Parts: sequence; structure tokens; C-alpha cells
Amino acid sequence: MEPNTPSPLVWREDGLPQSSLYGDVYFSSVDGLAETRAVFLTGCGLPERFADRRDFVVGELGFGSGLNIAALLDLWRREKPANGRLHIFSIEAHPLARDEAARILAHWPELGQAAQALLDRWPGQARGFHRVELPEFDAVLDLAVMDVVEALQAWDGAADAWFLDGFSPALNPAMWREEVLAAVAARSAPGARAATFTVAGAVRRGLEAAGFEIAKRRGFGRKRERLEAWLPGQRDEAVRPTSLAIVGGGVAGASLARAARAEGLTVTVIDDPDGVAASGNPAGLVTPALDAGGGPRAALYAQAFARAVQLYEETPGVVIAREVLQLPAAERDPARFATVAGQDLFEPGTMTATQVGALAMRSALVIEPPLLTAAWSGDRVRRRVARLERNADGWLLLDEAGDLIVRADRVALASGAATGRLDSAVRLRPVRGQTSWTTDASTPAVAFGGYAVPTRNGVLFGATHDRDQTDTDVRTEDHQRNLATLAKGLPDLAEQLKDKAFEGRAAVRATTPDRLPLAGIRDDGVLVLTGLGSRGLCLAPLLAEHLIAEALDIPSPLPRHLSQMANWRRFDSPDASTGV
Repeated sequence: MEPNTPSPLVWREDGLPQSSLYGDVYFSSVDGLAETRAVFLTGCGLPERFADRRDFVVGELGFGSGLNIAALLDLWRREKPANGRLHIFSIEAHPLARDEAARILAHWPELGQAAQALLDRWPGQARGFHRVELPEFDAVLDLAVMDVVEALQAWDGAADAWFLDGFSPALNPAMWREEVLAAVAARSAPGARAATFTVAGAVRRGLEAAGFEIAKRRGFGRKRERLEAWLPGQRDEAVRPTSLAIVGGGVAGASLARAARAEGLTVTVIDDPDGVAASGNPAGLVTPALDAGGGPRAALYAQAFARAVQLYEETPGVVIAREVLQLPAAERDPARFATVAGQDLFEPGTMTATQVGALAMRSALVIEPPLLTAAWSGDRVRRRVARLERNADGWLLLDEAGDLIVRADRVALASGAATGRLDSAVRLRPVRGQTSWTTDASTPAVAFGGYAVPTRNGVLFGATHDRDQTDTDVRTEDHQRNLATLAKGLPDLAEQLKDKAFEGRAAVRATTPDRLPLAGIRDDGVLVLTGLGSRGLCLAPLLAEHLIAEALDIPSPLPRHLSQMANWRRFDSPDASTGV
């Protein structure tokens, strides 16, 4: 919430939290935790149904204080099957602040560790999806901060259980209309169960119209009855891959490795000894592409940026500096920056338009990419993959002599501009970029068309942008081009450095015709993550999580309409643009 935005709750004289928007309480005056356990956990057949699936998926309408999810986590940790993984999707249009949730959850100290785990990673309030990893519970939560219908249409999961916990149908009828319940059914697995505290006629009729069978059960506390619902059928358990080979040792490959290991896969990263990824630079900017339109492209970058920052902050030692100042480079930029600062796609206070027309990106980072890729990739096999072969045992990755490098159930291509060597259908354009750095100066992180950022012991600036060039030799003339660009944004720093000698590095970016990334799975099951351009540090972590989710048939943290933007099939149509 913005600092001046009223809280969605008020505290009554009896100490219960009540919605300031709907006039309903957040939990039962008798015992909210006991109600949760009776209505939602028991109502959905838990914990007995945990044994049915390795990946168990729970959906919820109405996240509120997180009480239901804390109770679910507590139960899951005690009763989950061996190697079980819990996936939770919850929707909340009016999120609470962490301190408000903490005050509510303090009513039930018996939830201790589960409640604290949620509070320690309390989701943000920006519009969109928020991923919360809970590794100590073998669980992950995706919270959708948006309208319920929009959220259900955006989610690509299929729930085994639903907690229908919106405010009372009499006070918040929009949460219970037939359109919502039909969307719940559409996002349910065969045999899914749903539970709710209400037996209102409109809810019963809506669930039945959506295909659920229903039954009234004895209610909790002052409520005489509650409702259970279920769909026919039984969910099939697909054969789950156990190993993944990743071709590419840059940030795309490293992000895939991190996401795959989080889901229990054995990972091998193969890095071409001759490959030169931009993520080998001593410092790199983590910023979103700024889009004043506020549409899907803006949402993709905003959500990817938030997830990347979250993960980098959790990775020891990789952050060099925090906050980046974006200077105006054109007359229209101050107005554009002011519009971006007002977008609800970013957390309140993280984007601030300054009095001089710049944009202070308070949560943006400068990181040390080689440390990041080493931490996420683990031990890398330094070989050049010449071809892929598939047999009954999975995928074989072979070198130029035909010798086996590694065998894996699945394979991912994430080698930037070089991805085309192993997949001729990938449409990429190479763009050479050279950065320059020196130990003879220091600077805060500033972007201005070019950029200048601190390294561990100096300053890095650049970068050149030369289309269709793939040479990676470091050129003196490109150092001078970088210095000329620096002079346009930070003339004092450029003057200080004009007679200095620079170190540098050249790498090849991979760009696409529409300047959006490529993230998808081929018909043969090969994962492809490339085309990240100059925004790899921003885009790769979230897109990697999406691809791993798609490969394992588990819910993605990326809304459908955003993942479709990155789908590699978007250029299949005959009239697809070919210009870059």
C-alpha cells in the first residue's frame, strides 16, 4: 500500500480484525485456527489426500492474514509424503501489511514456525504474482495481487484442493459469482475438492453449475453448516524427470540450474570453454525495462525484476550496490519516469521521480555476475556440445568427436547467441557489446543511455552495441566510444578518466525480432531460454522458474498472458516480423 492508503482492515473493540471494505471479520470469534482446520483442511480431506500426489496443489480465494496457509504448512510439514512438494496459489485483491498479519497470527503461537516462515518472506503489494519459497516446508506459494477473475485466468495450475475463503457472500458477492466458481473449476484437477464456510444458495448453485458435487456438513462455531464440494475423476500422476542437462553457463543456464534444483532435479551445467557470456562481467545492472504504458510488457519486466532482486539478495556475497539512478536522456523522459513511478506494478516507494527529472530505482541492484553464476550453477562441465541425440534412456549430449558428455532425462538450451548452433529454428540476432572498467575512480550506479556502476574496486561503464558482430576481442576504439557515451551522462567522471588505461571485456548478446525473450519448450521436450538481450540479469530467474514448472507440469509463477509473450512459437506465423 502507498503510505497514505488506508489499511483494508480495522480493529474492533473486541480485538478482532474486520475488513474496512466489506465489514466482515477475518476469522471466527470462537477460534480462527480451529475453524480453518475444521472447514478447510478437513473439508478438503487433508492430510489423507496428501499421499495421492508427489506435487500437491492447493488454491485459495482470499489470502488475508495468511492464517489458512500457515495452518496448511504446519499440517504439510507433519504429514507430507516422502519427497512431497506443496504448491500453493492464493489470491488477494487487498493485501495486508506484514505488521498487520503478524498481529493477527500472534493469536495462535502453536503455528509458530509456519507463521514465522510466512512473515519472514511476507509477499509484496504490487499488482501481479509474487513467489514465496518455503524450502524448510518443501513448499512454494504464489500470491496473486489482483482481481479474482483476472488471477484465475492468469494462473496455469490445476488445484487438488480449494479453500474458498472470501468474505461473506452477503457482503462481498463479487467473490462468489458463477463466473468465479466456473474459473475455479477450470483450474481444478480431476478429483479436486473444495471447501467453504458458507452454504449460501448462490454458492451452492454456482458450484453445481461449474460441475462440482456438493454436500452440507456440520458447521463450526456459530455456523450450523459448512460446504464441501468435489469434482469427479482422479488425477493421473505423470512420470517425472529426475535429471536435467543445461547447455550454457551464463545467467540463463545458472537460473535454470537453481530453479531445477529447487524442484528436486539433478542438474549438470555444460559450459562451452570458448563461450563468452555478458554475465562474465565484473559488475552488472539489475534493472527493468521501463515502459510507461503499463501493459503486459511492463508487467513482465516488473515481475521479473522483483523476483530477480529477491533471489540476488538471498544469494550471499553477490550484491555490490543498491539503488540505481536513471537520468533523463530525452525531453520526454521526466514525464515518462513520473508515469513509471506511479505504476502499481512496482512495490510502493521503490520507484521515485526526482525533482531534476530522473528516476530513482531504489530496489535496483549492481551485482557481481560471475559469483552469481558460480553459486547457482555449481560445478560446470567445460565442454562444447556439438549435437543432441535422444534414445529410450533420455538425451545424450555429445562433443565434436561423438563422445558422450552427459546423459539426462531432459535438456535445456541456454547459451545465448550460440543457441542457434543446436537449434536452427531459434531466431536470434547477435549484438556485440564491450564494457570498460578501471580502478582509478568510483561512482554510484547511474544509467543514462549508457551506464556507470561500481565494481568491487573501481567503476565499470559502457556498453557498445554493434549488431551482427560476434568477435569478442577487446578494442581500444571501443573503450573510447564508451568514454564518449559516459561524457554524455556523467561528464565529470568522463573528464576524470579521459587519460586512463582501461580493462575491458566483449560479449555477444542475443536479441529477438520483437526484443522480448524466448522461453519455451519444443515439441521434443527441449527447454529453450535465450534472447534476453541486455536484460538477462533481470529476466532470467523468473523465466527459468517458469520453464522448469512447465517441464514438470506444476504451477508456474508467471501469469499466462506474460508467459505467452516469451513463448518461442510466437514467430511461427508467416507474417511474423523479421526485423530487429
